[in-house]
Amino acid sequence: MSGPFSTTRLLLTGACFVLASVYLSVTLRSEPVVARTSLTAFPSRIDEWSGMPTERFDPSVVAALGVDEYVNRYYSSGARLAQLYIGYYRSQREGDAIHSPMNCLPGAGWVPVSTGLIDLQVGDSPIRVNRYVIQKGLDKQMVLYWYQSHGRTIASDYWSKIYLVLDSIRLNRTDAALVRVMASIDDASKDPEQNAEQTAASFVAAVYPQLENYLPR
Repeated sequence: MSGPFSTTRLLLTGACFVLASVYLSVTLRSEPVVARTSLTAFPSRIDEWSGMPTERFDPSVVAALGVDEYVNRYYSSGARLAQLYIGYYRSQREGDAIHSPMNCLPGAGWVPVSTGLIDLQVGDSPIRVNRYVIQKGLDKQMVLYWYQSHGRTIASDYWSKIYLVLDSIRLNRTDAALVRVMASIDDASKDPEQNAEQTAASFVAAVYPQLENYLPR
């Protein structure tokens, strides 16, 4: 067969081979070591929020997550309580990829109640994050989470994968992090979900400016 269709197909096939060659050549190179502060130094005091130590994850959990460094800590401000988890991956080329809370939390026994997106004001700019309500028995939690890589805040699982591929080609980097904030939902209170969302959002506004030193651009 000949004609425009055949020519277009050949061009597309050639372009795919070129992109595949570029991607393979990049993945074979060692990723650069990016200067950053270790998460072990993440502050336990952030504005009016005071951190409380929690038990370290079991080594088997760390191995299953494939995470290189993490923070898992409670922060309180008056009667408000928020849980922070940051999981940082230096590289996602060797099979260690970020696990979405939409997959991990149900695996730990949490049942999804609702999902959505919300915009939060952090400093002078808004960020879009995932809003996820989960329940285990009588315990309900408000979850706000996003992916962060090279100065971007990404809510979408789909777009986080696209940027992963693009940055591996453009920057020779696949480092990224998951940031998750949780707050308990007290059904005995007035507007329980709204109260929990406000607690989580207030903590996000406080913690977000701290991330730049620990999650490199």
